[in-house]
Amino acid sequence: MKAEQVNQMIEALRERLLEKRPPDGAIWRGELSSSAISTSVSVFALYMVDREKYASHIRGGRKWLAETMRPDGSWGDSRESPSNMTATLLAYASLFATGDAPRETKEYVTEKFGGSTDRHIIEGVLSYYGKDLTFSVPILVMCALSGVVSGWDRIPQLPFEVSVLPQKLFRFFRLPVVSYAIPALIAVGILRYRKGKKNILSPIREAFIGQSLKVLERLQPSNGGFLEAAPLTAFVTMCMSAAGYRNHPATQRGVDFLTGNVRDDGAWPIDTDLSCWVTALSVRALGNDLTDKQAFAEGIKQNAFAFTHPFTGAKEGGWGWTNLPGAVPDADDTSGSLVALHILLDGVYCPEVGKGIEWLLALQNADGGMPTFCKGWGKLPFDRSSPDISAHSILAFRLWMDALPGRLRRKCRMSIHRMLKWMKSIQAADGSWTPLWFGDQDADDERSPVYGTAMTVEYLSAVSEPVAREPVAKGMQYLLSTQNADGGWGGAKDVPSKVTLTARVLSALASLPQTDVEPVKRAFNYLYRMYESGELYRREPIGLYFSRLWYSEELYNLTFVLNALKKYKSILES
Repeated sequence: MKAEQVNQMIEALRERLLEKRPPDGAIWRGELSSSAISTSVSVFALYMVDREKYASHIRGGRKWLAETMRPDGSWGDSRESPSNMTATLLAYASLFATGDAPRETKEYVTEKFGGSTDRHIIEGVLSYYGKDLTFSVPILVMCALSGVVSGWDRIPQLPFEVSVLPQKLFRFFRLPVVSYAIPALIAVGILRYRKGKKNILSPIREAFIGQSLKVLERLQPSNGGFLEAAPLTAFVTMCMSAAGYRNHPATQRGVDFLTGNVRDDGAWPIDTDLSCWVTALSVRALGNDLTDKQAFAEGIKQNAFAFTHPFTGAKEGGWGWTNLPGAVPDADDTSGSLVALHILLDGVYCPEVGKGIEWLLALQNADGGMPTFCKGWGKLPFDRSSPDISAHSILAFRLWMDALPGRLRRKCRMSIHRMLKWMKSIQAADGSWTPLWFGDQDADDERSPVYGTAMTVEYLSAVSEPVAREPVAKGMQYLLSTQNADGGWGGAKDVPSKVTLTARVLSALASLPQTDVEPVKRAFNYLYRMYESGELYRREPIGLYFSRLWYSEELYNLTFVLNALKKYKSILES
């Protein structure tokens, strides 16, 4: 009976995932959740540029915000997310400026900040985000432009002048924003300078504005969307307009991106899509069920960056999260694409694989770990090394090791050794690893060591190096110790179970040669109950975007569970 249930679920998931392929069949697009933050900021940006020309977009966004507001006047990052300060404050500022803001929302904001004065809001936002000004300063600038905050003096300045220096020097300046936020550093920084009091250094700062705007144009992709992200693009657009650059090419391209990415219901997603990422996940989940493997391989190879990226200075060879113009190469998507190519090409080497491996090797940090985008920044949270991303890189290296040229093979061995030593050194005492880009909304600290540990254990399950054995064993014990009574897992011990997280742990445990079968059976039973009840496909926001913004992706449930069930099936058959 158990085998029949497994086969039934695998077939249902396989068919559903194949149905999600777009008509051209070349790549999965998926669908990210609509975002209150993206919608609020985009509406206000279009309002700042031309409220009459974009009146229909403004009305549509306001309508969506009104329909998704909670009874207490608040919003979460996505419709499935709990209410939070950031989403509600930005929605309030957008609605306040473009029409009427709900009384309940003002009361919610006042309660959260302990008051509604400039001091309460500014100090509250800065305290929440700490030293990282990537998101806090743009939020406060929007509040000032909308009239929610009446003065500019308490809002920190951003050193837009630094943008004209070579990127390799950025890490020496201890910038208050992360590596991907240079467009905001420029646009928000120029506006904040224009709104501030002038001093003896003002003529010098003024002289840098023209050069900084040229950098902004150079960083902007052809479709106008910085990082394919509506919030970042909208912040840049509103600040450029307010600073007197409404007709500047960068402003107008930003408008084109925003108006081109609005959904039929009037909302905007947090990012356009994660097509490269979800395609890699889909290929891994389907494996030999794909009949047109060569076509998929060619599509993935074409999506590798063939030039030095102007945004981060990353050399050619890496992959981004989408094949759209605003993407930036990163370590997780590069590893995912390399793993997918190994499946699709049956391990036959090609030049794109070599360049991808070289790209990862060049990114590795001095501490031995693998960061997301940029080597050596490491000062702010989303620029540091990450254990699950490091383990993913190790998996990619291991899969291709025997097919690599000798010199590259030796470099990979050295890189793996350094990563394993770093991962062992940062493993928590309970055996867990905490990821950068995934979390659990229900956890007290919103972190998900279960996800980070599951991914790391799965990726390292086939590593033969002795230095990996003890950390993997400790990671497995952590996962076993955090299983809930219902057989599932949440992001941490005693956190409510999720389909996505349970599937990730089941994949990890089923990857180990010597695993306790009973917890694995209980995990499957949890997933089967969710399947029978119709809850298996319910969206779960486990993804963390820049500055801890939550999102869900429709293909996570499908790909995570299908990958887990195929591994579980191999246990049953053996």
